[in-house]
Amino acid sequence: MLLSTPTASSRFPIMALPSLTFPKGFNFTNQNEKYFLERVGTQKSLRKVVSYSVSGESSASVGKFDVPFPSDYDQLLQQAREATELALKDKIQLMEIEFPTAGLDSVPGDGEGGIEMTGSMQLIREFCDLFIKSEKVTRTRIFFPEANEVTFARGSVFEGASFKLDYLTKPSFFEDFGFTEKVKMADRVKPEDELFVVAYPYFNVNEMLVVEELYREAVINTDRQMIIFNGELDRIRSGYYPAFFYPKLAALTKTLFPKMETVYYIHNFKGRNGGTLFRCYPGPWKVLRRVGNRFICLHEQDSMPSLKEVALDILPSA
Repeated sequence: MLLSTPTASSRFPIMALPSLTFPKGFNFTNQNEKYFLERVGTQKSLRKVVSYSVSGESSASVGKFDVPFPSDYDQLLQQAREATELALKDKIQLMEIEFPTAGLDSVPGDGEGGIEMTGSMQLIREFCDLFIKSEKVTRTRIFFPEANEVTFARGSVFEGASFKLDYLTKPSFFEDFGFTEKVKMADRVKPEDELFVVAYPYFNVNEMLVVEELYREAVINTDRQMIIFNGELDRIRSGYYPAFFYPKLAALTKTLFPKMETVYYIHNFKGRNGGTLFRCYPGPWKVLRRVGNRFICLHEQDSMPSLKEVALDILPSA
C-alpha cells in the first residue's frame, strides 16, 4: 500500500468522525406505509413506499427485517454488530461490512485517503469492542494492509488492546514503484485464531488477492470466519479495474464474491436523482431517498443490485 508521507502518524491523523446533523438522540423509526403515483413514460403505476420519520426511540430490530437508516455512527455500529451476530449464527464464514467514513451522507473520495483510512481504523476498533466478547479478543486477528499500519495502530487507535494485529503485505525496497513483498498467509495465522477482520484492503490491487489467499488457505474447511471491513469492493464489482489488465482481480467476482454475504452496507448517490443503497442482514436491499427529515424506501429486493442499476434505473424512475 503506497503512502505519501514518511511517518505513519502523519499519514493517519486522528480525527473526529462527522455524522448527519440531526437532533441529539434522534433515530429514524415509526415506519409508515404510503403510496404515490409514479409516471413512467406515458404510463402511471402505483408504487408502495415506506418512510422512516425522526423520533427519540427505536422499536425496529434486525430480526424483524425492519432496520432504519442510522442517524449517527453509534447507531450504525450497533446495527452492524447485530447484523454480524445473526450472520455468525447462520454459519456464514465470509462477510462484508461497507459504509462511508467521511459522514453518513458522503461518497468515496469525499475525504482525503489517509483520513478515510484512519476513520475506518477508529470505527473498526469501536466495532470490535462492541462485537467481540472479552474471551474471544485474543482469538481475533485484525489484518491491516501493510506492516507500517500495524505499528501505527498499536501506538494509537489499538493501543492497549489485546487483539492480534497483523498485515497483508510488507513494503519492499521497490515500494515507490508499486511493489510489495508477498507474505504467505498460511504462515501468519495461528491454530487458536477464530475470527479474521480485514481492514480496508483497497489501496493496492494486490491486497484483495492476498485476502482471497487468506480465505482459501485459512478459512475454508475450518470453523473460522472472516469480515472484510470497508474494502471498497464495489471497485471490483463495477469493473473499475479492467479485466484485461487485472485478470486475477476480476476473477474474484466469480470465485470469492459469490461466497460472501454483505451483512451491512451503505452507498450514497449524489446529484438530482440522489439516494442511498442500504442493507442490514438479514433484511432486503433497499434504495432510500431522504425527503426532509425522512428516508423513503423507493425500492427493495433480496439480492444486491449493481450500482449502475441503482443510479441509472431505480433512482431516476422514482
